[in-house]
Amino acid sequence: MMRRLPSMLALLCVPALAACSPQETGPQPPSAESRAAIPRGADVPREKLAYAIDDVFAEAAGETRALLILHDGKVVAERYAETYDADTAMIGWSMSKTVTGVLIGMLIADGALSLDHPAPIPAWQRPGDPRGDITIRHLLQMRSGLRHAESANPAQDADTVRMLAVDGRDDMAAYAETQLLDQTPGEQFNYATPTSVILADIAARALTRSTDPDRRRDAMHRYLQMRLFDPVGMDATIAEYDRAGTMIGGSMVHAPARDWAKFGEMLRKGGMANGAQIVPRAWVRFMTTSSPGDPAYGGHVWLNHSRPEGRNAVLFPADAPDTLFAALGHRGQFTIVSPEQGLTIVRLGNSDRVQMDALNAALREIVTLFPVQ
Repeated sequence: MMRRLPSMLALLCVPALAACSPQETGPQPPSAESRAAIPRGADVPREKLAYAIDDVFAEAAGETRALLILHDGKVVAERYAETYDADTAMIGWSMSKTVTGVLIGMLIADGALSLDHPAPIPAWQRPGDPRGDITIRHLLQMRSGLRHAESANPAQDADTVRMLAVDGRDDMAAYAETQLLDQTPGEQFNYATPTSVILADIAARALTRSTDPDRRRDAMHRYLQMRLFDPVGMDATIAEYDRAGTMIGGSMVHAPARDWAKFGEMLRKGGMANGAQIVPRAWVRFMTTSSPGDPAYGGHVWLNHSRPEGRNAVLFPADAPDTLFAALGHRGQFTIVSPEQGLTIVRLGNSDRVQMDALNAALREIVTLFPVQ
């Protein structure tokens, strides 16, 4: 009996020892990766920002590949997922639309296009064609009235899918421009990627009379490089073209996070970059002014305003200045610009519809960490 006493005492002591052992209390510190993403000397709430960065990179928010935050033009956070870095060009999806919006503004400033004249699409100018009433303003504000469906069930029936990947892929502008009207031009908001391809075709027609695909592509490439990408410093930005030589201006601009941030900074500064006025300040005001069809949409850019009942919320109207705006892309591409906060945020990655809620919450948290100046 005496031989068993030590072992029994040891067993009796286990609960007491467990109760006396140190217990983890309080939240875990932010990850080393997020802390390292914030440069030394950055004037930011470091711990809160690191926690928010962790939330952007959390599995619940999807696959974040790049996050870049600029405050007053200075990098205050930059983090990449494994296999991605500052040189990785990533597809912008519908952020490409905002590039197209700037392109149209430059051509209008050049006198090559007019905002409120009928859109110069030859097929629409035939006598009696009601599409002749569509203006570039209507197209920029997604109020063309054309029978375009951004989504459908099944998905392959959507105009965007058919244009990009099925019967419209060789000549996307022709596909988009042959659709009939569903509504009177200017009456209703209808967000649709084919609309942006029509604008890219209009831009190409303004730059060259040639219908040769190579000449159309070369004319657009030169203009973008000389007038936008090079002056802004978007050195690694690439636009894709279809077989007809039309820029796929609704979805296929690729750029690293730093190039997207430079683009956002140019808009934050009213169209200026590196001491040059890239696009008129008045054009940036037009792009960032609510359209008649939807207060949360301007001229090919999303605005931080509440939307009519029944439409999905966009951005953070209850938590950030109403002057905040953003280029947004499919599956969680963001270039957020808040002039009153001196803020530009780029997030690139891949999130599904469920994950978008967590991603939006994490980005909203980042935005609210920066006061209005």
